[in-house]
Amino acid sequence: MKLNRSTDMALRIAMLAAANPRRMTVDELSDQLDLPRNHVAKVVQRLQRLGVLVTIRGRSGGVAFAEGGGDATVGHVVRAFEGDDEVVSCDEPACSLRAACRLRGELRRARDAFLAVLDGVTLGGLVDGPTGPVLLALGLPHPRPAPDASPSGEPPSSGASPSGVPGPPRPAAPPSAVGRLARPGPV
Repeated sequence: MKLNRSTDMALRIAMLAAANPRRMTVDELSDQLDLPRNHVAKVVQRLQRLGVLVTIRGRSGGVAFAEGGGDATVGHVVRAFEGDDEVVSCDEPACSLRAACRLRGELRRARDAFLAVLDGVTLGGLVDGPTGPVLLALGLPHPRPAPDASPSGEPPSSGASPSGVPGPPRPAAPPSAVGRLARPGPV
């Protein structure tokens, strides 16, 4: 079963909020998870209605994980965002096998088993252990190597990229400003 985009976003937003001890803005959530801001705002509202998040308006407001949010199950969130629709639609267009087909029942059973597994997983449990610190590191700037340092620590040779693969020749340096000054000539 494939989850829709908003369900995926809801689970990621809930996990980041659970791992973070401070309030976050919608913009921060959007930036750290690399998700569209408008979609994040809508998902945050739905998670608030479910009791997973708390939102506080105003200058010092933001989004925080609700006090009882850690006890909410992944299955609860998935049901709220996915709905109770069938895995397949036998009505549109009408399936000629519907009267004798067992597939719909088996798919329903598989969906129920999928959700039963997710009912055993709490949002708080998803951020225990090493996951929490990883979530908190999202969106933080990563140190980048100096532009003229190669992986071996030696500067690249002229005309070679930092990976050591020869690249296009470098253009000649432009003449310095001193070389462009007009020199007095014969008058």
